[in-house]
Amino acid sequence: MPALSVLDLIPVRTDQTTGDALAATLSLARTADELGLTRYWLAEHHNMPAVASTNPPILMAMVAAATQRIRVGSGGVMLPNHSPLVIAEQVALLEAAHPGRIDVGLGRAPGSDPVTGHLLRRGATTDGVDTFPDDVATLGSLLRPNGVQVAVGARTYDLRATPQATSAAQVWLLGSSMYSAQLAGELGLPYVFAHHFAGRGTNEAIALYRRTFVPSDELPEPRTIAVANVVVAQDAAEAARLALPNARSMWRLRSGQTLSPQELVEDAEEAAPTPPMDELTHSWIVGDPEHAAAEVTRLAERLGTDELMVSPIAGAHRGSPADRSPAREETLRLLAAALG
Repeated sequence: MPALSVLDLIPVRTDQTTGDALAATLSLARTADELGLTRYWLAEHHNMPAVASTNPPILMAMVAAATQRIRVGSGGVMLPNHSPLVIAEQVALLEAAHPGRIDVGLGRAPGSDPVTGHLLRRGATTDGVDTFPDDVATLGSLLRPNGVQVAVGARTYDLRATPQATSAAQVWLLGSSMYSAQLAGELGLPYVFAHHFAGRGTNEAIALYRRTFVPSDELPEPRTIAVANVVVAQDAAEAARLALPNARSMWRLRSGQTLSPQELVEDAEEAAPTPPMDELTHSWIVGDPEHAAAEVTRLAERLGTDELMVSPIAGAHRGSPADRSPAREETLRLLAAALG
């Protein structure tokens, strides 16, 4: 069985403030750390009432400080929204503070609506996608302890993300398309496929990545992670109930409805109409520990991934502590125990 890791979007429920959601994430991260999981990554999304993961480097600093050994990273930084130098400086400081524990996963999607994306890019008329390969390469070079040299006219400047680095964060490329798979292969970077988002095309993308992989100084052989939405409870019926709030959020998003904080389980059950669950959750892993462990193992074996990253998307019942996500923590505990 490959290594197990966590992706967290920091969901905000109807019974939570942003501060509550952040506290719940720190509790979930400590749970993952105590269970011996490999990584804990934070996503980047903007202007979404149900998601608090707006700034991965800040969140990474919080999680790294609250844990002991787990690797902490971005899943991912949406690089077209940012200057590669700024991200390199932020990540280099985190690596200096927590050596050997920092990852930076990079994506090219906006992570937001068009208006928010326009503001993030300070009114730029392009979306940054055309320069993405160069920006990824630049960021990787800036993260190296010796930095890069920049020629300006007859003069050469040394440019470093931080003055005296002794190690570098690991760069990963994220995606849900053939484009990202081929780019990761050509750049010799480890690759993460957003199976939880796309649900289809995973095999083809990972095969293309391996086929186009060019060994690099940092990575001599292909390395892959697949991400899956997971809900685990003591019995299948309870797992299905816990999956409903997130399914309704996804249904609203895909049908162009107004987004809102994530419902509690009982509120989702009482709401109407009921979304087409099979269509929304066909790629999710939802069930009791034995079923979930078997599905996780089957997915990892089918894809041949080195690591499986789970996004624990279980909702919360009425009366749950606002600063915790008990069902999300239980998903990790039950799954880790079932996998042995």
